[in-house]
Amino acid sequence: MAKNDKQASAKAGSGKAASGKSLGGKSSGDKSSGGMASGSASSGTEGPTGKDEAKSKIGVFIIGAVAAAAIVGGIVYWSSSQDASDTPGEKKDPDLAALMAPGQLPDMTLGNADAPNIIVEYASMTCPHCALFEKTTFPDLKSKYIDTGKVHFIFREFPLDGLAAQASMLARCAGPDRYFAMIDGLFQTQENWVVQGQEGMDHLLQFARQAGFTKESFDKCMDDKELFQKIVESRTLAHEKFGVDSTPSFFVNGKRLGAEHELKDFEAIFAGATPTPEGSATPAPEGSESKPEGPSGQ
Repeated sequence: MAKNDKQASAKAGSGKAASGKSLGGKSSGDKSSGGMASGSASSGTEGPTGKDEAKSKIGVFIIGAVAAAAIVGGIVYWSSSQDASDTPGEKKDPDLAALMAPGQLPDMTLGNADAPNIIVEYASMTCPHCALFEKTTFPDLKSKYIDTGKVHFIFREFPLDGLAAQASMLARCAGPDRYFAMIDGLFQTQENWVVQGQEGMDHLLQFARQAGFTKESFDKCMDDKELFQKIVESRTLAHEKFGVDSTPSFFVNGKRLGAEHELKDFEAIFAGATPTPEGSATPAPEGSESKPEGPSGQ
């Protein structure tokens, strides 16, 4: 087991580390790594300035009332459910129109919307395999294809645990112009904040402060029930309709990418080749029919 995988399982479920997105100075559409540079996306929720394949069942998020304990300050956490009834969709190439149909949340995108190639990534912010992709493959994919107008890239949230859901909310709350910058910063510093329990929230708050959030704006974001529910619904749709059960999961021009996520694998599909079978990714927690519960009172 890779070091990152061990770390993630010892901390907050599945993890995702570095990305090609960065935190700081505004650079429209920039998802390249670097120090605090802002990236831009198509849309999102305004806020303050400042993925071994899984064959086991994934639980669905609970969107109802808190069942086990009170949640203070909008903290999202995992609880087990004995009656989870979610059924993953068939793992086949989806209808492209269905895949591209508008969802509960505006898609966060990079590149030319009219590009000849479309990549949709489903990722969890605490997933180490997602992080590896972002560190080793995404920079080249971006510079060679996204920045040159050959690929329209869509990033969709598929949180595998409560902390990942919170991190996704934080990125959305930063606003569309800073979304990819936040995603990058969270991946780049993943080893620092992917920790179980309250400590994870404390580290996430520390990250948020560095990104310009105050304690008040951070709490307001974590308490956003509508945003949480939309992320839940988007994840459920991906799981039940498109068969997403591990991260990162990619669809390239409507074709499901297999186990390998190197640049050559994307290029093969661009050229019309058949993708390789599924294989390695970060699965949802095994046997966990668990769901992260939302902000208090939800």
